[in-house]
Amino acid sequence: MKAIAYSIKPQEKEYLAIANGKKHDLTLISNELNIQTVSYAQGKEVVIVSSYDILNREMLWELKNAGVKNIITRCRNTTHIDLKEAARMGLKVANAPDDDQSVANIAKQTIRNLSAWESGKCVGRACCCQGACSAAEVGGKSSYR
Repeated sequence: MKAIAYSIKPQEKEYLAIANGKKHDLTLISNELNIQTVSYAQGKEVVIVSSYDILNREMLWELKNAGVKNIITRCRNTTHIDLKEAARMGLKVANAPDDDQSVANIAKQTIRNLSAWESGKCVGRACCCQGACSAAEVGGKSSYR
């Protein structure tokens, strides 16, 4: 998948690159996501954000207009994302729900979410779509309908 990760700290770059293993087309930038930098998401399917990137209604519309379909936050918390608006817009949202919130494990969770979406599957416990993804259990595996 084509993805851009905003607000990347130096220590996150290596872990994301290792977890990715060149599977996904990742662009990693240190810039925060805001009205001036949202254009960097043009042509990307996924934006990967930190808890400092605010995804309110306006920003979600900007992302959708740029072609973004999925959002991953590199934390467990989702209070910085208007989940109801994202669901209304049909944007899929995932987080990093594991108890291990180390930089290395968050990188692994992020890539796991990208890979699940690329395969057309639900991200499971990481799903924050509030039912918008229409995830269903099929044969013991989560997938989108």
